[in-house]
Amino acid sequence: MSEQIYIGVDLGGTTVKVGICDKDGKLVQTYEGPTESEGGYELVTDNINTYVKKIVESSTYSWDNVAGIGAGIAGFVDKNGFVKKAANLGWENVHVKNVLEEKIGKPVIVNNDANVAALGEAWSGAGAGAGVSDVVCYTLGTGVGGGIIIENKIHQGFNGMAGEIGHMSVVPDLEAIQCGCGQKGCLETVSSATGIIRMAKDAVERGDRTSLSLLETITAKDVFDAARVNDEVAIRIVKRAAYYLGRSMSALAVVLNPQRFIVGGGVSKAGDILFDQVRENFKTFTPGALQEGVDIVPAKLGNDAGIVGAAGLNLFKI
Repeated sequence: MSEQIYIGVDLGGTTVKVGICDKDGKLVQTYEGPTESEGGYELVTDNINTYVKKIVESSTYSWDNVAGIGAGIAGFVDKNGFVKKAANLGWENVHVKNVLEEKIGKPVIVNNDANVAALGEAWSGAGAGAGVSDVVCYTLGTGVGGGIIIENKIHQGFNGMAGEIGHMSVVPDLEAIQCGCGQKGCLETVSSATGIIRMAKDAVERGDRTSLSLLETITAKDVFDAARVNDEVAIRIVKRAAYYLGRSMSALAVVLNPQRFIVGGGVSKAGDILFDQVRENFKTFTPGALQEGVDIVPAKLGNDAGIVGAAGLNLFKI
């Protein structure tokens, strides 16, 4: 079999997910194994090498079919595959690309996990389709991740740090709280699962009348569920999260003029109660000419976006 395949590695704090993709971005096989981050980068990269070789050996492909390996890592990664900091792995200043290439013996490209997920969605997920080459992806989870795809390539900025959408300062000073990045007023503080839960807990502690006060532990899903049954506090929280998401998209539209905004992550599963408001706010704050032909859609690939996008790094030579 002479067909070229592309291997993607989604490197998480506890699990390494590996997948084989064909040239069209179809995920044909997957494998998972423990990260073992407590053993340091040498053990983790040994594990990646093992998992990559295992998945090829168990497939219908040979090692000669492998065109390259891509890896997505949560953290600050420069254009040369140098990880400046990956907090969930306990890494600082590790040249992951060089280490992996030496161990695996194939070309390796490393990028930030949010960029990689964005590439996956643009390639074969919600961004796939004729004429859609410019997209911005949001990942709404514990934080707010982002990735920018321009003409089918990740826009990385001069040192690889572009796409930190969650750290756009959008909340006015009088309402702003400090973000984990050290700045105040970041989108992440109001539109992530963490931000939504924080706002709900604050309301309960203030004594606001809400069904959320009956819960021992509050999740973002609880807030959306309460909003659906007309809990006024929950409605207010969802409205605030959607307001700043829509405004942030408007700011990006003015600068980048993408054709599509793709929203993934756990919070995106809220569905229409979130998306309808985000779309309305985007329309409110965006000049008419910059709204034309632009849509805001949920992600399609789910947890596979990172694997697929990492595989695409070598195909698109990013």
